[in-house]
Amino acid sequence: MIRWLLIVFIALMIFSGLRPWLEKLGLGLLPGDFRFRFLGREWFVPFASSVVLSLLAMGIAKFL
Repeated sequence: MIRWLLIVFIALMIFSGLRPWLEKLGLGLLPGDFRFRFLGREWFVPFASSVVLSLLAMGIAKFL
């Protein structure tokens, strides 16, 4: 359980760092991507974008 919690935390940090680049691609603006301000910092939780990227990766892996 701790391992999954750590993986989710690291993934959220990576998505937060890549947010400007992802927004240029339109992946941060889907209905299901949440933004909130906590402790003076804006946090980005990309639920819908994660699903889209996972489906894209699964489709690419299936054809290779």
